[in-house]
Amino acid sequence: MEAYNGPDDPASHAYTRTPRSQIMYGPPNRLYVYQIHTHHCANIVTSPEGRGAAVLLRAGIVTDGIDAARERRGAVPDHRLARGPGNLTRALGITKADLATDLTDPSGVHLDPEPSTLDESRIESGPRVGVRLAADRPWRFWIRGEPSVSAYRRHPRA
Repeated sequence: MEAYNGPDDPASHAYTRTPRSQIMYGPPNRLYVYQIHTHHCANIVTSPEGRGAAVLLRAGIVTDGIDAARERRGAVPDHRLARGPGNLTRALGITKADLATDLTDPSGVHLDPEPSTLDESRIESGPRVGVRLAADRPWRFWIRGEPSVSAYRRHPRA
């Protein structure tokens, strides 16, 4: 995942408040979905209302509905089903129709309410991927050794 801090972050869609970025200003735990090129990206609004912060979901492990994810993604190894933000949304079937989804409602796209059992010493951070502005902020987070994590690619003009 990558963090984006609204009006204090020139790489954030919420740096300037627009109709497109309005969802990022709250309430929290809502899905902000946007399209870039031919794929969708999904963010979770993380801040209290009015703040405009969110995290971009860069990769994941499909644990439920794996057959549907395989159909959506085709013949790729399971660890690559949701590797990268576009692949993640494709594997999970997330589109712009999911914009503003309440991720605490288990009836659709949602966050797992169970506490994580992740060993926090495996969490690493570094610069964000593909942004020109504020590219060196260490706001990209991943799990060391997890094969679903996509490779770091610095924006050529960063």
